[in-house]
Amino acid sequence: MTTWLLRTEAPGDGPRLAVKDAIDVAGLPTTAGCPVIGDRAKPAEVDAPCVAAARAQGARIVGKTNLTELCRAADGINPWTGVPVNPLDPRRVPGGSSSGSAVAVATDEADVALGTDTAGSIRIPAACCGVVGLKTTHGRVSLKGVFPLASSLDTVGPLGRDVAAVALGMRLIEPGFVPESYSIEDGAAVGRLRPGGVAVAPALDVAVDAALRAAGLAFVDEPVDGWAAACSAGDTLILGEGYRVHRGLLAYSDRMSARIRRRIERGEPITDGMLDEAYATRGTTRDLFDKLLGRYPVLALPTIPQPPPRIGAERGVDLTRLTLPFSLSGHPALALPVPVGGGEPTASLQLVGPMGGEERLLAAGAAIEAALRR
Repeated sequence: MTTWLLRTEAPGDGPRLAVKDAIDVAGLPTTAGCPVIGDRAKPAEVDAPCVAAARAQGARIVGKTNLTELCRAADGINPWTGVPVNPLDPRRVPGGSSSGSAVAVATDEADVALGTDTAGSIRIPAACCGVVGLKTTHGRVSLKGVFPLASSLDTVGPLGRDVAAVALGMRLIEPGFVPESYSIEDGAAVGRLRPGGVAVAPALDVAVDAALRAAGLAFVDEPVDGWAAACSAGDTLILGEGYRVHRGLLAYSDRMSARIRRRIERGEPITDGMLDEAYATRGTTRDLFDKLLGRYPVLALPTIPQPPPRIGAERGVDLTRLTLPFSLSGHPALALPVPVGGGEPTASLQLVGPMGGEERLLAAGAAIEAALRR
């Protein structure tokens, strides 16, 4: 039951939609997986716009899904609400913070789920649980009615068992959404990013390369300078902006876990000047990826740098090092499961598209997915 914080009756035959409990659903409280918020939460008066759009198109809200406290951890561990069970390997973390949303679609308890992504919180659980997840372009989907963490990075997006389910999720969020036509036979090479300074498990790099080759995609290696600076700037924005919106919660520190309290407190030393420097790096990082996407239709790399850690061994593991730079830049990014050998449960290919290019991104993902199924 740890997948869900609330289940709802949803008669009808529309798509079953699970909603992360950081997004308002009319008549239900939003707790952000934390007693500090839950103790004071009242039922939302109206749906968040992303939920309202989905409901208007016939989506059936089947419940609010579990998450890590205050959306502040990428492992999916929550000492208050429990840990959703990773369907690929129950000994491993499900990823977070949209843990319940990933598990809900992986176990066919929902057709589509909505999650939020600030540093990788849709893509990481998708990678850990073997499903598909989309971080949308920053600013494309309204954040009204969504629990805030870092406004310059926060996004809402869909998760599903396959690319078609994620495309359905985009149509629910944004009526009229249609993926582009994308043909592998077009011959345009993919930009294969190999960030310096990030230790990626060799099996995951091999799996990504093998998936691209199996799909008939040529790729060109791009080493990418400035990756560490992008990660540092992203961390600064999460700490600084997060402290400014969450510092009032520290008055109730007995109703949050010690690790989340420490994460909030770490943002106190972040000055406005430090934020300004991080915003400048955001612009530089965006320009870098824009230039690469001027040469390639999409960029490719693993979603997470190592297999999901086992529960109890997650401390000190940072799963966001390959996802955070695209949160900083604002580009859309898709996590797509790909085959892996060596006894590991899953690998995940991260595809990155141009700003506002979700239509291209999902078309490319669908082409790769179809090629891998042949």
